[in-house]
Amino acid sequence: MSTLNVTIVQADLLWQDAAGNRQHFTTIIEDLQKPTDLIVLPEMFTTGFSMDAAELAETMDGDSVTWMRDMAASSNAAVCGSLIIADNQQYFNRFICASPAGDLQCYDKRHLFRLADEHSHYAAGTELLTFDLQGFRICPMVCYDLRFPVWSRNCGLYDLLLYVANWPDRRHHAWATLLRARAIENLSYVAGVNRTGTDGNNISYSGGSSIIDFLGEDLANLGDHAGTASAELDLEKLTAFRDRFAFHEDADSFAIT
Repeated sequence: MSTLNVTIVQADLLWQDAAGNRQHFTTIIEDLQKPTDLIVLPEMFTTGFSMDAAELAETMDGDSVTWMRDMAASSNAAVCGSLIIADNQQYFNRFICASPAGDLQCYDKRHLFRLADEHSHYAAGTELLTFDLQGFRICPMVCYDLRFPVWSRNCGLYDLLLYVANWPDRRHHAWATLLRARAIENLSYVAGVNRTGTDGNNISYSGGSSIIDFLGEDLANLGDHAGTASAELDLEKLTAFRDRFAFHEDADSFAIT
């Protein structure tokens, strides 16, 4: 059975400064003390949660995706987070995971945060993504997706549910509570990565990035401070728990339309 070392990175983002944010995360990644398999950055980690899509969007062969590939290669770890991406004459809040070999896995945020008018500036994704890393099946989500359990229901598809976010301090309790709920109800590890600081819209963020096991218990939690934390996920323990407590066998069936 496999293990997966996951490192979460919680940081204050420079507002709409892609080059500055890339340099900041370069330093953080290069300063990691131990090898890891997966490095998780926040939502829109190069810009902050901005609605200026037309001005800030990059392409899939732009500087930030190239940087992700370079960081993955140099650290020998998959590097992931979300970016503002222009594709087919639309803008997406796109989760991207770059492998050390340069391969990319992409998921477009399904649920767009209407309180910030995100749905007026970005196109919604339509398909779930799962991908394999070190024998773990990973399902990525972005921020507001956390509030919608049907979309993230585990139908035997994944072992790690991954959320990248810019989740405001004023709703911090919901963030912490829903991460644990998703882990427990889906019999899955969950990693949630948020940011700290205050953005260009004067919205404050208090972090709470964490790695949670299938019982809803913290394996790592960064509290409200910028920094990194790592945890080793054990697929054998997860499989044994699912075999003993097969709650998923009594789950309601449904179809997403």
